[in-house]
Amino acid sequence: MAKVKIQGHASGTGVLTVTAPNTSTDRTITLPDATGTLSTVDSFSGLTDTTVSSSDPAINTNPSATGHIWVNKSSGEAYVCSDATSGANVWKNIGEGTDPIEPTYTVDYLVIAGGGGGGSADNDNANAAGGGGAGGYRNSYNNETSGGGGSSETEATLNIGTVYTVTVGAGGAGGTGHGSNGAQGSSSSISGSGLTTITSIGGGYGGTQLTAGGAGGSGGGAGAHGSQTRSGGAGTANQGYAGADSTANVNNAGGGGGAAEVGNADGQSEGGDGLASSITGSSVTRGGGGSGNADTGGAGGGGSSRDSGTANTGGGGSGSSRGGNPGAGPDNGNGGSGGSGVVILRVPTASYSGTTSGSPTVTTDGSHKVLVFNSSGSYTA
Repeated sequence: MAKVKIQGHASGTGVLTVTAPNTSTDRTITLPDATGTLSTVDSFSGLTDTTVSSSDPAINTNPSATGHIWVNKSSGEAYVCSDATSGANVWKNIGEGTDPIEPTYTVDYLVIAGGGGGGSADNDNANAAGGGGAGGYRNSYNNETSGGGGSSETEATLNIGTVYTVTVGAGGAGGTGHGSNGAQGSSSSISGSGLTTITSIGGGYGGTQLTAGGAGGSGGGAGAHGSQTRSGGAGTANQGYAGADSTANVNNAGGGGGAAEVGNADGQSEGGDGLASSITGSSVTRGGGGSGNADTGGAGGGGSSRDSGTANTGGGGSGSSRGGNPGAGPDNGNGGSGGSGVVILRVPTASYSGTTSGSPTVTTDGSHKVLVFNSSGSYTA
């Protein structure tokens, strides 16, 4: 059997001497403890790089180094520290759970989808086409309302180091030729790990003389045909209002719904108005519905007189009246296309990473950076 003994030197440094069996050769190891005491631990929690607790760690739970292990004895979850930055530690969950504990911060957003295209009317004096609905409108900034009478939303919480994808929806195409619906606009969104995706729905299409308006973020207006009437498309709750019904008279197709009001709210065939937001630092109105059969578009980018909705407002395109051949002048039957959407992030300057794709416009407003995405891209928190 091996023989173990502790022998002291005059210097006071402790030396552990191990004599192996069947040999007279001593193996010596110098202890780090000047007293000659060999320290031991008898439990996992006694290790200096391990913590056993009844709760999870927090971002301000500051270990001495990366690799520190934290065990929650109540939940059975375990974490490893992968970034030991004081007050902003990152703990990766390696146990029962899947969600890491990471530093976060909140940002405000305005997400507007592409507007719907206006319809085109057949070549008949008794026909008229509806206006496209505005793209869905969702807003979290400064208690400003969202579309469709919705309240201001909760800020988005971002995890530091995570890439968040920004999608900006295109406007729907206008109807062409002798009687065709416009196309619904495309959705806009913000998505990424740990964030419930924020999506605004594309604006509903404007109907032709024989069809109702399409549902969407805001609904499209209905087309008109002689003594017949059609229904406007429904809006999406907390994003936009419905498009207007048509009436049984020429030039009385429905206006597209806007973020702030239904189509026809301000007059026959007029698009519904959009909403104003100061998220960029100055007030801008966006999300207007397109006019029905060449009347007045809603404030905030809604198309008028067969025009398209304004780019990056989510405005709906205008419907056309009386058809005619495409390109034939005043009675051109083509409806206007919807305006593209926009996504705006308002980020605390102290937290702003400066890492983006898609070339957003970045400005400073007070203590915040304002990122305006007129096309799709990303932001790394």
